[in-house]
Amino acid sequence: MKFRIFAFVLSLALSVACLQVTRGAVVFRPGEKAKYVAPGEEQLSGDAAELFAIGQKAEKEGNPKRAIGAYRQLVRKYPRDALAAGAAFRGAQLYEQVHDYLNAAGTYRLVVTNYPTSPHFNEAIEGQFRVGEMYLAGKKLKLLGIPYATSMDRAVDIFAAVIRTAPYGKYTARAQFDIGLAREKQGANDAALQAYQAVVEKFPNDPVAADAQYQIGYVWFTASKGGTKDLAATNNARTAFQDFLFRYPNSEKAQQARANLQILEHKSTSRAFDVARYYDKQKAYRAAVVYYNEVIRQQPGSEESKRAQKRIEQLRTKLGDKMIQPLQAVEAEKKAAEKKAAPGQRPGGATSETSASGSAPILPPDLDSALPPPPGTSTSDSSRSGSSPSEPMSTPEATPDESVPRSSPDDSVSSEVTASPTP
Repeated sequence: MKFRIFAFVLSLALSVACLQVTRGAVVFRPGEKAKYVAPGEEQLSGDAAELFAIGQKAEKEGNPKRAIGAYRQLVRKYPRDALAAGAAFRGAQLYEQVHDYLNAAGTYRLVVTNYPTSPHFNEAIEGQFRVGEMYLAGKKLKLLGIPYATSMDRAVDIFAAVIRTAPYGKYTARAQFDIGLAREKQGANDAALQAYQAVVEKFPNDPVAADAQYQIGYVWFTASKGGTKDLAATNNARTAFQDFLFRYPNSEKAQQARANLQILEHKSTSRAFDVARYYDKQKAYRAAVVYYNEVIRQQPGSEESKRAQKRIEQLRTKLGDKMIQPLQAVEAEKKAAEKKAAPGQRPGGATSETSASGSAPILPPDLDSALPPPPGTSTSDSSRSGSSPSEPMSTPEATPDESVPRSSPDDSVSSEVTASPTP
């Protein structure tokens, strides 16, 4: 019997101790079961001054949740009161202190939106930006186990809010740049490029504009590593890095940009050399010479350039200059000869490429390995059909610059910001 009484007293004491530690409340309502209310969630009453005083007292007592509840109740009941702006800002700070970052960002946004004349306006913008960078760094949403990608979406939402509410503020350009970082981390390269381009166009004098221009090049540079087929990405990366070096030659990233350009030039040269070898083996010698000359132009003095020059000389020796000249030059000579010929006569002596190609030299052993498929055609298709490239032979005989497609990033990021509401 004594043991039972002792156990009952002990359990009662522990319950009281727990209630004191949590400082919660047990609410009794007629006809309802008793309900425990977490600290800060209990109903508070009083006018604005009384609620503000409750919040202040709770802070001094080390009860931030109760203080948040008092400030939130004040803003909800008395949004036009002189104490409302300060209560909202203090509530946002307390949310951040207890690591409730989503509510912190939302409450900072409320201060900026509802109380633009508040002395805490700039601090609230900074608070939003600070929370946004936490999510950009990969901060997981509290207790919910939401995936990393959602963290990036939250970051974009917060940064877009900063841009909308303070379009000319201290953190606006950086928030726009961070939207790009968030989208790049998600693998949404189009959206990232739009965000970076918006920084360059709207904030050209901000220090972060140099970083944005570099990232434009880097996104395309990364895309160009997918293979030789993505020539547009290679060209866009090259253009972006060249623009970066022109605008920001003294940037700390200038050396890396130059190194990236060298990699891109080598990649472009290798691709031109491979295409030249392909057309050479197909006995489309005019097309092959166009690409060999492109290798020489891109990387003069390189090993590939020397091999290209040697092959051009071999073809010139075996076939003659006319057989490796571009068709435009041949046609011009033909028209000039026709004008000089007597009426009714046609110039003779020309040797067709078809007849000459039968005895033309095959691709030397040092070039005849691992040939690429023709442009626009897979290796398997080419080997199955045994035919010439799907593109007409006249296509590669345009000037080298004409044979290189170009593309540019999509629309500006203004749509991203408008649609956000969106590193």
